[in-house]
Amino acid sequence: MDHLHKTAVYPAYGEAGAKIVDFEGWALPLQFEGILAEHQAVRESAGVFDVSHMGEVEVTGKDASVYLNELLSNDISRIRDGQAQYSILLNENGGAVDDVMTYRFSGQHYMIVVNAANRFKDVKWMMDHTEGYQVTVIDRSDEVAQLAIQGPKAEDLMRAFAGEEAAKIRFFRFSDSIRIQGVSCLISRTGYTGEDGFEVYLSPDHVMKLWKDLLEAGKEFGLKPAGLGCRDTLRFEACLPLYGRELAEDITPMEAGLERFVKMEKPDFIGKKALAAQKERGLERKIAGFEIVGRGIPRSGYEIRRNGEKAGHVTTGYYAPTLKKNLGLALLDAGIAAAGNTIEVRIRGKSVPGITVETPFYKKKYQK
Repeated sequence: MDHLHKTAVYPAYGEAGAKIVDFEGWALPLQFEGILAEHQAVRESAGVFDVSHMGEVEVTGKDASVYLNELLSNDISRIRDGQAQYSILLNENGGAVDDVMTYRFSGQHYMIVVNAANRFKDVKWMMDHTEGYQVTVIDRSDEVAQLAIQGPKAEDLMRAFAGEEAAKIRFFRFSDSIRIQGVSCLISRTGYTGEDGFEVYLSPDHVMKLWKDLLEAGKEFGLKPAGLGCRDTLRFEACLPLYGRELAEDITPMEAGLERFVKMEKPDFIGKKALAAQKERGLERKIAGFEIVGRGIPRSGYEIRRNGEKAGHVTTGYYAPTLKKNLGLALLDAGIAAAGNTIEVRIRGKSVPGITVETPFYKKKYQK
């Protein structure tokens, strides 16, 4: 692991018995107690993830709003100070450079949270498109650590640990004026598990102590440290896209079922013409959910057939712990993407029957 990047929380992984893996050049925990136990904790109580590998890019300047609206699929003019918004960073062909979260401090100050694997690509893309705009793009990733507290007891935990102001933050809102144990933090009510939860941004200098203190304070709420393994099974059950699987340079938001995050009414943005043309001619393929009817677990890359002919491939597949079913997401021929179509999934050289189903597979029980 010596050659890998490490977050400031890395020294605590071993103390907690983590199994560490290479994730896009980062030494990160796959699991602590176990994927199923951690998955269950997030669904029933709470889990905390060290996601300090994520990238944070600061965008400032007179033209910051206009510039970002040119790059992003969503319409950031719809959000106000203290709000966050999910969006797609698009290329000219309508494909995804990345999917990102935009935080608005003011009309001239934003933070874009990007996927770790795409950090340098994203920053270059953003800088390459600053011409003609009075805007400054700065990669702040090395200056920021991030913890994600997720689960139905996340609010109660945050109230006890960070105070009422933190607990009262509304969904897709944030506050950068909260101090936890004297440490300045930005706290948002966002996440990637399909559950209620918060993401805490702070200096790497303070994140180790916060991690340990949070785990201690969280014992009475059933809080567990959680790794990449359950992060993927949780987001999968909620059908949240993973970049490189359900969304990519050659998979458009329309094909990924994310058209609600593409505001075609905006005057112009990168990729708009390509997406308009795709919409005009109709989709040829689409991300869809399916359930295995026979025995077997679908895995990423497995071929899917319809009446013996290739009809797509699995993007993500798992035994879904909450639902106790073998489920998958797949990029399928658009004609069979609707729920109720029979398919065959090639698992270890055999065709296993399946059926397309409605998504998301799992919805949280409440939303404040």
